[in-house]
Amino acid sequence: MERVPELLKSKIMSADQAAQFIQTGMTIGVSGFTSVGYPKAVPEALVRSGHARDLTICVGAAVGDEIDGAMVRAGLVKKRYAHQSHKDLRNAINAGTVGYSDVHISHFPMHMNQHTGPKIDVAVVECTAVSEQGLYLAASGGSADAAVRNADKVIVEVNETLPEGLVGMHDIFEIGLPPHARIIPITEPQKFKPYSEATRTIGVNVVKFLKQEIAAGRLPENPGPIQSGVGSVGNAVLSCLASSGFHGLSMYTEVMQDSALNLIEQGVFDFVSTSSIALGEENRRRFYENIDFFKDKILLRPQEITNHPEVVRRLGVISLNTPIEVDIYGNVNSTHIMGTKMMNGIGGSGDFARNARVCIFATESVAKGGLISSIVPMVSHVDQTEHDVQVIITEQGIADLRWKTPRERAELIIENCAHPDYRPMLREYYEHAIDVAAGKQTPHDLAQALSWHQRFLATGTMKP
Repeated sequence: MERVPELLKSKIMSADQAAQFIQTGMTIGVSGFTSVGYPKAVPEALVRSGHARDLTICVGAAVGDEIDGAMVRAGLVKKRYAHQSHKDLRNAINAGTVGYSDVHISHFPMHMNQHTGPKIDVAVVECTAVSEQGLYLAASGGSADAAVRNADKVIVEVNETLPEGLVGMHDIFEIGLPPHARIIPITEPQKFKPYSEATRTIGVNVVKFLKQEIAAGRLPENPGPIQSGVGSVGNAVLSCLASSGFHGLSMYTEVMQDSALNLIEQGVFDFVSTSSIALGEENRRRFYENIDFFKDKILLRPQEITNHPEVVRRLGVISLNTPIEVDIYGNVNSTHIMGTKMMNGIGGSGDFARNARVCIFATESVAKGGLISSIVPMVSHVDQTEHDVQVIITEQGIADLRWKTPRERAELIIENCAHPDYRPMLREYYEHAIDVAAGKQTPHDLAQALSWHQRFLATGTMKP
């Protein structure tokens, strides 16, 4: 196919020329989601020229070094929305040199469409091709549709190295604005760190939990669409599905990772709906080379659709996300290290946690080689409250928190999920809190609750 039709070829210009449309103080809407489908040439041109500074960058999820790294290092970025994961951007946020607002993935395009934030001056998007009818995006959806819809000007980078088979893999649906928003007509879901023994065991425990739910009649034999957050734990859990005996499953998620590609080939997944296909180099090559096989098994959607609470609730999605830490009552911190340092942002975990049929948070029980316990008396920052968290799973075991009182939750999490090195310390804290707390419903000693974090900051370990 012709990537740019004859009618539009007069608009072709160099990246350096296109970058001149962007001026100091502007707000830029950018395509991309989990470093897939983001523009590269224009950001590189902006860094070379340095003419446009104090820029506000609006993008639905993390993008690559050309934007979240090089532009930040060059001092071009003043504010950044929404999810991010780049070290240089994270350091700038925590140093206070880049302003950052953490936003739920499903809410971000809605905010742009409702004009509650800054006006989008220019949208910069990567595409597989363009036509007189519109744009054919790369291997992600993200918030590109909202950026293009609301921008005064649109700059398109046509990436001719992408396979033409990506054309037709997107379902761009415009919801509209309340009170006339349209019903979303979806009735079925049409390289990370290597696995460790602990993450494999977490995967085994997740499969064990799902099979127990099926055996108890709480889930059907085909348990419903699966959502998995980004990272090694999610990849490991999906890999365990391959040997679990499950077949004909579906996935309704925001990011499709390497393991899901393998599961499609093995028949474990019949269909995947996603906003981004984020694969390691080898699997990305395999996906592009065999795109005719995958094309009718994967559908790319905007993040406002993949993460929409109504669709998640109606489809009965089983969500799996990874926390930084969990406290003994089931509150989850997904975003902040030691309560103050931003990690990656909340992403879509909140969209799915609040609305999933079954909400699972899975993590290794310890971090930093055992210096930190992932199970703590009180989380240093709350992203998902105990009201949204149903199941905690670590390599140690499973804590099903549904219908449990706070004190029952505490006992389950300590006994089933905490690492043996920290279990006695957690029991000691919990029993002390019961003795001294004014209220016995959710007992805490506030003077001691965050002492674990203070101990780590002072000594480098949570152990006494």
